[in-house]
Amino acid sequence: MKKSISPWLVFLSLFIGLNLSAQPFPSEDEKIQHFTVFSKGGKPSFGDDDNATIYFFVIPEKSNDPFYIRVFDPDIGGTIDEKVAAFNSKTKYSFYGGKGAHSDKDAQSDSPKGNYKSGVFITGKTFGEDPTTDGNWYSFGPFNPKEGELQTENGGYVFKVVIEGLEGDDGNLFKMYLSSQKDKNVKVEGGNAFCYEYTFRLAEDMTSVYHIYPFIPPDVTSCEVSVFDYDDAGIVRVVSVAKKGDMSGSSTEGTWSQIKFPITTEELNTSLDIQFINKRAVKNNNVAVTIKNQYGKLLAFYATPIGGVPKFKYKIGVKPAK
Repeated sequence: MKKSISPWLVFLSLFIGLNLSAQPFPSEDEKIQHFTVFSKGGKPSFGDDDNATIYFFVIPEKSNDPFYIRVFDPDIGGTIDEKVAAFNSKTKYSFYGGKGAHSDKDAQSDSPKGNYKSGVFITGKTFGEDPTTDGNWYSFGPFNPKEGELQTENGGYVFKVVIEGLEGDDGNLFKMYLSSQKDKNVKVEGGNAFCYEYTFRLAEDMTSVYHIYPFIPPDVTSCEVSVFDYDDAGIVRVVSVAKKGDMSGSSTEGTWSQIKFPITTEELNTSLDIQFINKRAVKNNNVAVTIKNQYGKLLAFYATPIGGVPKFKYKIGVKPAK
């Protein structure tokens, strides 16, 4: 029997294919400088609860040109990364395509368990302390677009990168770029990136605001945002087309905290803007974030918000004159 695609997935694929051009990941809209992943000897209170992170990249179905996934500062050493005592760590980058790369349920998880390395392994590399890549870009590829898992509902061919902290206890800070060129960052038209758990670094100041953008499908009635190890640095605010800015306190060191809120009809098929607003300076503040619907299913964060950055639609009540 032919498997049908739900209307909201068609809607989503149209937005991805026509409106997005997400190349840097984290994106410029998010104001986040670096992702983080700690090696296995790192304490959970450092801000990473599972020492691994999974990201997905989407290449438009009609694309036939090779592309690259470039990683800035992939090694673990130097001035950007977080040193515990002396750098003694390694980080592994593994790339997958083919059937199951994203569609396998274990790949769509907030924890590296089961068959999360699903799909067909394409390439990978392990980095320790490496002066040649410290503070520089390293290009993985070229990748053939057709090596990905074709998912029309997600806008094209999906590729997965699994980034794991191996031995050691240090934190690796990095960022990525989906590029059509090997030696410079040149965007892939219609490309996009997403993930189900965000683990990133906050700046050490009291002025920054960071944004992450989950998309809300039409079957969602409520959401729960979970935040790990925000260190009481500030507040979390949820903005949408129907929310001016619901505020919540932040999690304490090494623990998860939850923020629950209903989803209105106006918010369906739109993105939320989950904002982290610093209120005090905290050194080396790394956080992990997930969002689930009312059934406990993880929702995806997109590098560039689907449908654009959500703006609260202020409604003025007008009463007829008597």
